Amino acid sequence: MVKAVIGDETRFKETEDRLFNSSNLPCEVGLVIGKLNSSLDRAFIFDLIPTPLNDNSQPASSLSSIKSDSITNKKKPTKPNPNSSSPSLLLLDTDWISEHARQVSQMLLGGINVIGVYLWIPETCFNSSTSVIWKVIKALPMKLLSYDDEFDLNDKERVVVHFSYSPRKLSVRSCSISSSSFRVCDFKFGRVLSSLRSFKCLYNFEIHLPIYRGFRGTLRDVLTDGILRHGRELRDVKVIIDGNLVSDDDNDGDDRLSVKDALRNVELLLPIGRDFVGEVKEEIIGVVVFSGFVCSCAYLSPKESVLQAIRDIKGDIVMSLQSRLNIICDEVEEDMGDGENEESVGISSDRLHLLQKPTSLSFPRRVLVPWLGDLFICDYLQPSETFDVVKDHCKELMSMEAPTDMSAMLEPEKEAFSLSVKSFWDVVASSNSAFGSESNSVVKSEKDFVQKEGSKISANSSSFNTITAIAILLLAIVIGFLFYRA
Repeated sequence: MVKAVIGDETRFKETEDRLFNSSNLPCEVGLVIGKLNSSLDRAFIFDLIPTPLNDNSQPASSLSSIKSDSITNKKKPTKPNPNSSSPSLLLLDTDWISEHARQVSQMLLGGINVIGVYLWIPETCFNSSTSVIWKVIKALPMKLLSYDDEFDLNDKERVVVHFSYSPRKLSVRSCSISSSSFRVCDFKFGRVLSSLRSFKCLYNFEIHLPIYRGFRGTLRDVLTDGILRHGRELRDVKVIIDGNLVSDDDNDGDDRLSVKDALRNVELLLPIGRDFVGEVKEEIIGVVVFSGFVCSCAYLSPKESVLQAIRDIKGDIVMSLQSRLNIICDEVEEDMGDGENEESVGISSDRLHLLQKPTSLSFPRRVLVPWLGDLFICDYLQPSETFDVVKDHCKELMSMEAPTDMSAMLEPEKEAFSLSVKSFWDVVASSNSAFGSESNSVVKSEKDFVQKEGSKISANSSSFNTITAIAILLLAIVIGFLFYRA
């Protein structure tokens, strides 16, 4: 349960000034970006992002006047009069706000989420529209799937920031996605952004996903299941931060990492995994090899434990892979004709047998973009896309201008993601060839050594035989000459 909320003073003041100085703005809705920490019962607010106009160039929020006679007579609500004291009903485009939150969530790095919404409406309007606000709260996407409690960081709670202009005041409330009741939180300003500690991890992975005979799903199903299973495997990995091994009950890690200005490098030590070949009970007709690099970042407030940063890193890796898969699949679905659907491109035995050669598919690469202070957000670029796409996304989704200097955008993932579909025996042969290349090199070196030594022995033997033959020939000539004289 969120009891206290700390908001970054600079970002709140900028939003307050913009709203209170605006004219003819009866209402506004936007997203609250930050972190929720259930162990501390606190929420940290980093930024407030207004929801843009929808596809019809209409705002995501509007007000309608409520009159008793219009309700009884079921007349259409009229537009509100700013100078009128009559209560107003808040109208929200739930689907558009949810879609905006989904796309923004893909751009946020480890631990940073869309934790709620903010509203610019009168106090009376808020009190009469709690059910509408709660529907929007429920529609906000969970950034981390609930397949494992380890990665369910949202704790099913949300924050609502209310800027009221009649009367003029600021209030912060919390609510659960399972209950429509709003609870007032203790709110205070702080230097949230400047106090964060940064963690970075460059994770190299290679996942082999078997495809069984009789499987009737799609490639998306195979990869989604593999990503979630890999996320569960990440629970047990050992972690090294700046050369120090961090255990699950490490109480000294926060003391060692108390310096704020340093970027902490995180390494994940994966155990030797069990080979799926030894576990299968069905015939395998193909293997999906999913490999590449993920650059993950996490940000930690002074009150949070270093173990929270580790959980944020692991969760970010899983969600980054899932986000890239969604981008690929969404693009394919858009390119499909009206008569096609995702099931029509499922994986079948016949399709796999037609793949005589490995088929490769490049996943979008992650680009890091400077955001607030020392914080970064991310975006994903297809191989054919340029940084202009990143600039458009930053302006449309995050209400910010991307840096004009391209060198400010970082591409730490130097190796492109590769998705290969190949036959089972190709995978086995490739692994054996890697082992065989080492063995062959040893055998070849031993063979060369034997050949060299044999050549030396052969040369010495040949030289000895030549001398012996000449000696015998000379001896025979001498003996023959002596017999001739006699």
